Amino acid sequence: MNSYGAVFDLAGKEKRLAELEALVAKEGFWNKPDEAKIAFKERTAIGNRVERFKQLTRELEENQGLLEMAVEENDEGTLADLGRQAEDLHRRAQRFALELMLDGEDDGKNAIVSINAGAGGTEAQDWAEILFRMYTRWVERKGFKLELIDYQPGEEAGIKSATFTASGENAYGYMKSEGGVHRLVRISPFNASGKRHTSFASVFVYPELDNEIVVDVEDKDLRIDVFRASGSGGQHVNKTSSAVRITHLPTGIAVQCQQEKSQHRNKDLAMKVLKARLHQREKQKQDEKLQEIHDSKEDIAWGSQIRSYVLQPYQLVKDHRIGLEIGNVNEVLDGGIDPFIEGVLLSKDKKGAKAV
Repeated sequence: MNSYGAVFDLAGKEKRLAELEALVAKEGFWNKPDEAKIAFKERTAIGNRVERFKQLTRELEENQGLLEMAVEENDEGTLADLGRQAEDLHRRAQRFALELMLDGEDDGKNAIVSINAGAGGTEAQDWAEILFRMYTRWVERKGFKLELIDYQPGEEAGIKSATFTASGENAYGYMKSEGGVHRLVRISPFNASGKRHTSFASVFVYPELDNEIVVDVEDKDLRIDVFRASGSGGQHVNKTSSAVRITHLPTGIAVQCQQEKSQHRNKDLAMKVLKARLHQREKQKQDEKLQEIHDSKEDIAWGSQIRSYVLQPYQLVKDHRIGLEIGNVNEVLDGGIDPFIEGVLLSKDKKGAKAV
């Protein structure tokens, strides 16, 4: 159960669960709905973890008992069945151990993901669209829900930028490691000379704020512009001025949304993204060990990438933070990025086990 370096503190969790049960049972618990909601959510999360741990432990103990009997009786059929059950149990235990590391303040929240093409015009914009497709496929694989907030098509191909939310359990906890610069090396499909070309795109990931988290944004600090949506056609075009861009003047952070036909709906979505970015910015300012996303002026270019995707002259995806290499580039670009996400999570826990 601790193959990922995480140690489940069963006694501590049961003690905290008992405290929360007593709190929920108190008369007048729901008189303060905001506080009650937080406590109830914590109780549910801890209760689910305790039950999953106990279930996995029970299955392990039962299988060990059956294994001893099967070995004594030389029951090959039972041994084969236990082998299959052991593989399934191992997979579930690994997933549970991985989830135990997603215990950051915002890890359980939905993720807001923004993809931006680097310098290089059509090449970079095409690469940004490939990344957008990769993350869309990953969201589908995880069973999460994707909601497109903003989509800016490129001038000839690809996209200039795209912003979406990925909604699901621990979506931000998983996706936060994807933030950074992504580099592509390939033979350019836009250049007749057939030379190799390097393109860059950046990915930013923010937690979607819960209703109980308040970010004060004063109206005087905002500039709100409305305009007609633009795009290549279909859902990305609106013939009325329903698109909204909100600029936070003190920080210069600007967000926009044009995916909905309603100006009011676009404004609500843009404000949600703005508050998430402001919240993340403040958290980073309080922790000097974290990279300052908005204060950093690091170029989307060579030397700053977290991962490289090489299509020619060979095929390889390499994560520069952990040294993990995968040769099946098509699988990765089709959404198979879990090995990288899990690898980064594991690398942050190498210095020792932590009780969760």
